[in-house]
Amino acid sequence: MPQRHSKNNNDLAFFTYDEKRKLGYGTQRERLGRDSIKPFDACCLCLKPFIDPMSCQKGHVFCKECILECLLSQKKGIHRKQVAHNSQQKQEKEDEEERLRQQKARELESFDQQNHGAVPHYNDRNQDQDKGGFHGANSVKVTSYEEEALRTMKAFWLPSATPEAPVKVAAPPECTTCPEGSEKLKLKSLFPVHFTEDINDEKKSTPLDKTYICPSCKVTLTNTLSLVALSSCGHVFCKKCADKFIPVDKVCLVCNKGCKERTMVNLKKGGTGFAGHDDDLEAKDFKHLGSGSGLGLVRPAVKT
Repeated sequence: MPQRHSKNNNDLAFFTYDEKRKLGYGTQRERLGRDSIKPFDACCLCLKPFIDPMSCQKGHVFCKECILECLLSQKKGIHRKQVAHNSQQKQEKEDEEERLRQQKARELESFDQQNHGAVPHYNDRNQDQDKGGFHGANSVKVTSYEEEALRTMKAFWLPSATPEAPVKVAAPPECTTCPEGSEKLKLKSLFPVHFTEDINDEKKSTPLDKTYICPSCKVTLTNTLSLVALSSCGHVFCKKCADKFIPVDKVCLVCNKGCKERTMVNLKKGGTGFAGHDDDLEAKDFKHLGSGSGLGLVRPAVKT
């Protein structure tokens, strides 16, 4: 028999603090490991080792095929939404013209009734054409006021008077955006990125497992290093070498092509749409014990 203790007391009508912890109640925090962080040499879209990498001005690296397909699909989506938006505006304009026409017709009818009597006289010819015409001796034609009252009546319990919310298509954006960020992205703003591959004989890398080094200090590039790419030529250096030599020499250390400090782009590393990166490497998840969670009907096992 276990000792009588607060952790073993399971005959209460509520959960104790220890039972809530065992059931995972509250905010759970977990440090993200290496498997949850995207490598620096992986595409931000397909999450595979990039092929013909290209980078935007914010430092997001993509495969050339992936980013071109993404921009093309965005353009098609923008064109499709623009066509739907234009047709909606055309329909709204036609509805507004129809509303003004009906309003003018009601005003003319009201003016005619005020000048020729409350109930107009109809012959057999126009009796069939009248929508609310006479169908017997006791029938009375509905006036325009009553028609307006029936049309604007807010009787939500009647199916015929239930209002319907119109589905409106918002105006689409005018240009494409970066899939990894919210900034505008055009094809001409992308530039190719060239990594220096390690050609050491001792390390024979496969096409899917390549090792890249900094062309200046020959240090192996990993996620622990901050990388800088030159938008003028596309060569990649570690941030330490880039900050030390490029602002002074004003040329690339590989191809001797002229560059400036504004052409230095800090490449983004790690992180995808479902994993934290940079300074936020902690995942959080909140669980509750309310209805629908499935945890409120189960008590944790008690150690004997």
